[in-house]
Amino acid sequence: MMSDAATTPAVEDNRLRGDFLRAVEAALEADDAARVRELATPLHPADLADLFEQLATDWREPLAAALGDMLDADTLSEMNEWVRDEVIATLEPAQVAEAVSEMDTDDAVALIEEMEPEDAQAVLDEMAPDDRVAIETALSYPEESAGRLMQRELIAVPEHLGIGQVIDWLRDHPETGMDFWEIFVVDPAHKPVGTMRLSWVLTTPRDIPVADVMQREQTLIPVTMDQEEVALRFQKYALISAAVVDEDGRLVGVITVDDIVHIISQEAGEDILKMTGAGDGDINEPVLDSYKARVKWLIANLGTALISSTVIAQFEGTIEKMVILAALTPIVASIGGNAGTQTMAVAVRALATDQLTEANTWRTIRREIRVALLNGLTIAALLGLGVAVLLGNMQLGAVIAAAALFNIMVAGLAGVLVPVTLNHFRADPAVASSVFVTMTTDTMGFLAFLTLASLAGLTG
Repeated sequence: MMSDAATTPAVEDNRLRGDFLRAVEAALEADDAARVRELATPLHPADLADLFEQLATDWREPLAAALGDMLDADTLSEMNEWVRDEVIATLEPAQVAEAVSEMDTDDAVALIEEMEPEDAQAVLDEMAPDDRVAIETALSYPEESAGRLMQRELIAVPEHLGIGQVIDWLRDHPETGMDFWEIFVVDPAHKPVGTMRLSWVLTTPRDIPVADVMQREQTLIPVTMDQEEVALRFQKYALISAAVVDEDGRLVGVITVDDIVHIISQEAGEDILKMTGAGDGDINEPVLDSYKARVKWLIANLGTALISSTVIAQFEGTIEKMVILAALTPIVASIGGNAGTQTMAVAVRALATDQLTEANTWRTIRREIRVALLNGLTIAALLGLGVAVLLGNMQLGAVIAAAALFNIMVAGLAGVLVPVTLNHFRADPAVASSVFVTMTTDTMGFLAFLTLASLAGLTG
């Protein structure tokens, strides 16, 4: 009788089933490579990549050895980069070179650029000259640029051809073996002059010239453009694919929307993790790398916390007279911190998507101040009334209400000004904004509440 793992689907709700993972582990422990391959055969490459990621680190090398040639280009392309580095380290350069040769240029470049220089060179040395030159050319462009992101495989035709000639050429050259949505039209200098969607080609009579069908207006991507800017262009103009041109305007590659979806997800995730100082935030990242990425921001936060503590120390006498102030002070700082984080998240996202520019900065600041005022009045009323009723002290309620309103207003202002200022000085606002915004709201919250309490002459 076949086991449950063999007779039930391995994937449920887009996740590998627990019993399937245990079956694979049991086969690996028994050194049964045939059983491992039997279990893995039905898996989609993305699910096979998940299998490597879900298993413990100790099982990854035996799994790669058991799979052999099943560990192909599609699986490596889908694999988490940290896990892929571990797996590639167990393979021979010739085996990696064979897989890389089967990838689109953009996927091959993404794999090679993550490898150690000596390992990458060993793989390149095993590749066919044409494939090696294509990857080395892409690697010559800046990191996270269109040149690294693009794939060189594309279809380009001259505009003097007829639609029938284009179709015949495509049928006579099946070796291209690529997926494409648009055909690029180029002039004799190989500069793009237009595009044709496949639907146009298939529905146009054969005798119609390409020049009469193509769309001349197109969005061209400079080869050195940052990938985040490329993603913004795809979003803004609803592109499916776009031509990449070199400094002379010649067509050198194409970027497709599937690559952009990955970039958008990657950039959004990076910004969120940067705001928290969590580094790459990948659960497969080595412990020491995670430690190095996170500890520097914790040290920075320690420094800013000392500033807030210094403010509190200046009001030691006031706190001694009314000890309840020590319990209420963190509330004012915490509310301001949360308000600042909300505004900062909106501002950082707006900067990343080009919604917040020099032209509308002050309009955005005025908007956030109005939002902060409404939030501040609401929270101040609730907090002040609650303190007055629970502690039976109307004066203390008024003081904490005024301090909360002031700190939320400060938070709204800092949440915009800090990211905008950092962006102006070419610093990444997603990285450092949270440290400065938190310091501002904590310090001003403590200062406002304790100053007002001191001026009001509150005593126990």
